[in-house]
Amino acid sequence: MLFTGTHIHKLDRKGRVSVPKRFRAALEPEEFAGIYLYQSHKESALEGCSHSHMERIAASLDELDMFSDEADDLADTILGSSHMLPYDGEGRIILPAELIEFARIEDQVAFVGRGRTFRLWNPDIFKPLQEASRTRTLNRGATLKLKPVSELPKGARPGAPNEEDAS
Repeated sequence: MLFTGTHIHKLDRKGRVSVPKRFRAALEPEEFAGIYLYQSHKESALEGCSHSHMERIAASLDELDMFSDEADDLADTILGSSHMLPYDGEGRIILPAELIEFARIEDQVAFVGRGRTFRLWNPDIFKPLQEASRTRTLNRGATLKLKPVSELPKGARPGAPNEEDAS
């Protein structure tokens, strides 16, 4: 599952927005037909992910000391504010008013891929931030070390069957 690209979709008066087809396709094997969204703790954006990614977040929280302030704060911030948003028959979700207000979304929503997750933005807010990120990346000469194919998860290896295919 890989979320890539920036896709801008119209938000209707009822708060409905179409989830990009590519994103829905990446989420197909999930047990929940929809997406999870929660408020970003870093940006005026919404963090989006699949059911399996939300399971990974919960498992990471289980690694923290039970009843610690850090565990409580992260659980409240992520799990406590997350919304399970199912698709309707046309691949749309209904954004709750509190999320629309938090992300200052008006009439359009930018779905921005971030690999295993994605963000929802007001496109007018995201555009200058994306340009600033590009400038910082160029100025730093930032690069990536690509993982060897042998270290990729089974379904992500070129030519390898997905885990679902193996069963």
